[in-house]
Amino acid sequence: MLVNPHGQGNLMPLLVSEDTRAEELRRAESFVKVLLSTRELSDLLMLAMGAYTPLEGFMGEEDWRGCCSDMTTADGIFWPIPITLSTSEEISSSIKIGDEVALVNDSLKIFGTLKVEQKYNIDKNYECLHIFRTADAAHPGVAKILEQGEINLSGPVKVFDEDHYPETYKGLYYKPNQTRALFEENGWSTVAAFQTRNPMHRSHEYLAKIAVELCDGLLIHQVLGALKPGDIPADVRVESINSLVKNYFVQGTVVQAGYPIEMRYGGPREALLHAVFRQNFGCSHLVVGRDHAGAGKYYGPFDAHKIFDEIPSGSLETKAIKIDITFYCYKCHGMATGRTCPHGEEDRLNVSGTRLREMLANNEVVPTEFSRPEVLEVLRKYYYNVDN
Repeated sequence: MLVNPHGQGNLMPLLVSEDTRAEELRRAESFVKVLLSTRELSDLLMLAMGAYTPLEGFMGEEDWRGCCSDMTTADGIFWPIPITLSTSEEISSSIKIGDEVALVNDSLKIFGTLKVEQKYNIDKNYECLHIFRTADAAHPGVAKILEQGEINLSGPVKVFDEDHYPETYKGLYYKPNQTRALFEENGWSTVAAFQTRNPMHRSHEYLAKIAVELCDGLLIHQVLGALKPGDIPADVRVESINSLVKNYFVQGTVVQAGYPIEMRYGGPREALLHAVFRQNFGCSHLVVGRDHAGAGKYYGPFDAHKIFDEIPSGSLETKAIKIDITFYCYKCHGMATGRTCPHGEEDRLNVSGTRLREMLANNEVVPTEFSRPEVLEVLRKYYYNVDN
């Protein structure tokens, strides 16, 4: 049996049925339009597919405050990061409680509606300090909060459109009900999720294979939403990971999928959010390595490990697979961690996505200890095309 959806027994996708979308869209065209930031749009798409089960829409003030302070909604559901929608004072003043509003992107395309139950101000500094442990505007997650409008709108949503994702990522864009069906078809009851926004180098491969040893199967789960400047596009990552899985994993042990979230780089809190929605995708475990979902030096390398021990028992069914810093050891002649290798720094090659991107961008020789040749072939093709 797979783990249960978070907070209740059933998934709650908020995408309206195809036969009602045209009528819902027609109605929405006359509503006040509320512009979604890229992060808010990604959250709406996560609500649409059921990844944010059991949420029914964007959070009210009590839920917002509870998530910030003790990671719990007003009705007692564990939730580590608020899912909110903001707008300007000017737009808010044109909306009454009980109104429906149209949710649009920067091209004014309507993605769904929200029935307004509440309008409220938030303390942005309070949210940033609780969620990100900093109010430094240089932190990408903090910057998004500071850019928000002055007023949050809350209420249930209906979603009409999943953007370009289903078409752009055919064979990769799986919803929670679809990954669960795949896992059951494979006969898996325990599944580890491996979160990535990068091509997989040797350290990633090592982490993933530890997870395969512990569980029936592995979900390599690609971030398809907005990333940081300099990150490698999703289609290139997909091709490189496919080459890795084909050549270095046992057939039938891995499913690769993608999902539309925009990273917040919230470190420990975001690691918990990743576990929450991976439970909805059917994953019993989440691989948590060094500085999971981190940004710069805002978090310690194992803060995301520690936070799983600090939450109340029963908060999550999905558990963390906590793995130490990984590297290639020349004396061990293979990948290792600080828990398995007794040798010193002079014998270790630290493998990171940042360093791999630097070597590729500068046309440096990439050691085989760093990345598999089949993966490098895909990445070099991308960098050559970019540079020329």
